[in-house]
Amino acid sequence: MDQQKLPNATAVLILGIVSIVGCCCYGLPGLISGIIALVLAKKDGQLYKQNPTMYSNYSQLNAGKIMAIIGISLSVLYFIYVIVLLSTVGWEAMKDPQLMQEKMRDLLGQ
Repeated sequence: MDQQKLPNATAVLILGIVSIVGCCCYGLPGLISGIIALVLAKKDGQLYKQNPTMYSNYSQLNAGKIMAIIGISLSVLYFIYVIVLLSTVGWEAMKDPQLMQEKMRDLLGQ
């Protein structure tokens, strides 16, 4: 019997990688791509559990799922960091490096 590849395993792997890289863009792209990867991984996981001998690339699906979880975690942490930074120093300081240094000095008490 010829083994097939899971239909979304490559997409899950790519989206998992994108979720890790996308966490550096204020967290939102990484969060979105990670969630999409997990949804696709769940669908393919159910397909694999119905007939495990029919599919050959379950390890690729698993790797993508793990990367998506890591990407979501990093994105959430970075998103929280951005929110805390915005609430402490403000949007104006985020745009102006000189003002950011002054605000950070004030916060650190130097």
